[in-house]
Amino acid sequence: MQSPVVHVVALFLLGGFPLLADQITMKNGDRLSGSIIKSDAKTVTLKSEYAGTVTVDWSAVTDISASQPLNFTLKDGQVVVGTAATEGAELTIATESAGKVTTAKESIAAIRSQEEQARHEAELDRLRNPRLLDMWRGFVDFGLATARGNAKTTANNLQVNANRSTPRDKIAFAFTQIYSTNSTQGPREVVANARRGGVRYDLNISPRWHSFGFTDLEFDEFQRLDLRWVGGGGMGYYLFKSEKRGSLSAFTGGSVNKEFFQNDLRRTSGELLFGDDLTFRLSGATRLTQRMAFYPNISESGAYRINFDTSLATNLNRWLAWQFTVSDRFLSNPAPGARKNDVLFTTGIRVTFDPTK
Repeated sequence: MQSPVVHVVALFLLGGFPLLADQITMKNGDRLSGSIIKSDAKTVTLKSEYAGTVTVDWSAVTDISASQPLNFTLKDGQVVVGTAATEGAELTIATESAGKVTTAKESIAAIRSQEEQARHEAELDRLRNPRLLDMWRGFVDFGLATARGNAKTTANNLQVNANRSTPRDKIAFAFTQIYSTNSTQGPREVVANARRGGVRYDLNISPRWHSFGFTDLEFDEFQRLDLRWVGGGGMGYYLFKSEKRGSLSAFTGGSVNKEFFQNDLRRTSGELLFGDDLTFRLSGATRLTQRMAFYPNISESGAYRINFDTSLATNLNRWLAWQFTVSDRFLSNPAPGARKNDVLFTTGIRVTFDPTK
């Protein structure tokens, strides 16, 4: 005959176990028991013993009972930790240090288990202090056009853009190349050969203000330019900034420009810098980017440069897009025999990469 103690323990284990589980009640009266993993105020995810991991609409949940401590993040940023249960339209959280905290269900921005909260905080720390190789995203553009018959021409272009953005700063790398040949009238002749690239670093000073430094390199055979090296920096201000739509910033600063031309012409100039950066989402699939930089020369009166780049890209799927790009370089004082303006028009396939998605 079993002792009364055994019966009490058995009743506790069999009858008390459900009390140790979290429970959510739906508007239609259904109840789900298990362990609440997380909620983002749109959905709530619960892991049950028999149904596995279940995700339901947060708006369909009427009651919550959490027997294990959860992390409740309120819309004002406050995090409250404790067990919880709904009482009418309110949620009462029993904390260890502050006693009971009562809040409206609509005030909850997120719910996380202890394990999910630890993972969330680790991700926040990674965003604040990323390693140099973390969080890079961008695209690679390819374009090819060829003709065979009455005309024999080949043109190809390559563009690479990569950036790493954090709440604190941004590193951006860009490279563009175009190469074109024509053999219609005889031996193959190069008719376009240019490469442009640069690196830029932005440091956020406030939600609106940011400082930046950059270096650019450029080669253009038909501008008779062997190398242009530009290094500079300045300050920028966001006129418009939205996570969903994009941003528009104006910037100003200064730079040093060293130019090496094919006819042994060498020039070193100080320059002022004025410009703007635009990123704008026209629709869910189409994005416009544009950057203009105006460089008045302070070493040679009346001389100046203008760099203008714009690109329109439409997503075909998550990683593939079609793009059209215009890249213009104007130089008021080119090498003797060279024209002042060079414009590159490119179109083709864009392959995007974004490890965060």
